[in-house]
Amino acid sequence: MVNLEKYTNVFVSTFSITEEQTKGLKYQDIEAWDSVGHMGLIAAIEDAFSIMLEPDDIVDFSSFEKGRDILKKYNMEL
Repeated sequence: MVNLEKYTNVFVSTFSITEEQTKGLKYQDIEAWDSVGHMGLIAAIEDAFSIMLEPDDIVDFSSFEKGRDILKKYNMEL
């Protein structure tokens, strides 16, 4: 599985949404992506990619697209 598919699947499984719903998705756009859901998402991303995100990156992780940019800092090509 390529990294973009893996990344998208984390959102789909964490928030019980479709792949199409990930496009343009922002923090608190859906009920599931609240502060608790955010931490679940971060944990799932860290597990999927075997990385530990820096606290500033966790706070800045405000959308599906922003997350892709953040993961580039961890040598993840999405």
